Amino acid sequence: MPPSSRRGLLAAAGGLVAAAGVGAAARAEAGPGPPGATEAFWGDHQAGIVTPPQSHCYFAAFDLTTDKRDDVVDLLRAWTDAAARLTAGQTVEPLGNDLDAPGSDSAEALGLPVARLTVTFGFGTGLFIRDGRDRYGLAGSRPEALIDLPRFNGDQMVPEKTGGDLSIQACADDPQVAFHAVRQLARLSYGAADLRWAQTGFSSRPADGSTPRNLMGFKDGTQTPEQVDKAVWVGNDGVGWMRDGSYLVVRRIRMALEHWDRTKVSFQEQTIGRHKYSGAPLGLRNEFEPLGLDRNDADENPIIAENAHVRLGNAAANKSAEILRRGYSYNDGVNFTAERWPPWRQGMEYDAGLLFMCYQADPRTGFVKLFEKMAKFDMLNQFVTHVGGGLFACPGGVREGEFIGQRLFERARH
Repeated sequence: MPPSSRRGLLAAAGGLVAAAGVGAAARAEAGPGPPGATEAFWGDHQAGIVTPPQSHCYFAAFDLTTDKRDDVVDLLRAWTDAAARLTAGQTVEPLGNDLDAPGSDSAEALGLPVARLTVTFGFGTGLFIRDGRDRYGLAGSRPEALIDLPRFNGDQMVPEKTGGDLSIQACADDPQVAFHAVRQLARLSYGAADLRWAQTGFSSRPADGSTPRNLMGFKDGTQTPEQVDKAVWVGNDGVGWMRDGSYLVVRRIRMALEHWDRTKVSFQEQTIGRHKYSGAPLGLRNEFEPLGLDRNDADENPIIAENAHVRLGNAAANKSAEILRRGYSYNDGVNFTAERWPPWRQGMEYDAGLLFMCYQADPRTGFVKLFEKMAKFDMLNQFVTHVGGGLFACPGGVREGEFIGQRLFERARH
């Protein structure tokens, strides 16, 4: 009988580290493990939020096509069981011997390491109400924090890359493992949901373990919330079924790399508010030194400009608003575009940039508060355009025997 476990294929080679029972806080403090390491799927929180970022991401949003509530429950139950198997290094279902039937797993990940795969699920506004209709009797359980994101200054959102009723974020240290996970879950959705949009992402951490860089060449992710638990997780003050969950804002941000690459490094540094090569705040030497937003030069001008990216995004400048970033670069080749800022170049340019994802306890006091100001005043806006994304409520984790979102459906039944 063919093997039904990637883990079994790798065990003889050693290097498999089981992480069952490791909580979210421990995952946040631990560094990336060896290629065969696993991240726990079951627990109080979903993995893939405070988990140390893997090197690859495959994000997908789905539209529900069924009008039956039971179909949605069956789908979420199937997705939960499948995700538990995949993150443990198994095939999505046991492999069979009937070669005249479609395979129970597409098999492109057989023999590959588990690669710290995590699968994180989210619920969009369309699960609760779409086109004014409460399809599944869940409208009364929609959290106030699950808002319709406002249109921000400069947004050029493409409908085909925006929104969705359900979301899946698969992260792994192997791109094929991440894709395989979403592919299997998409297969299980046939008849209940269709893929709406998807985006791959990558982030390479230097061998010395230092902060990764984005496609603009700057270190990305230096600043993290001082109190991760408070910034990320929904507490007792939130709607009950979202307790221990988090809200995901995802934005597909296209970078005008051709324009950026023709810009003086000194101006790039003024735009960001950090030195490009060291990552240190302007005028300082160490990446992790406090920004010192009150520092002035000899002419009493702020060393970090009032409209520099790091100043506008800093918690101290936004009434303590904080988010946990989980960003990945993307590269989708080239296509025709017209830049939104001078010199307004038109032609074939890279379709590349940042798959920006951030988690927070409440997007109204997190991303929205931060980005309303940034969208209007950030110097970086002349080089970037938000072209897609969405907001998703990611419920708390699940215990064995439960399915993702079970508390939501049980609450709405009463």
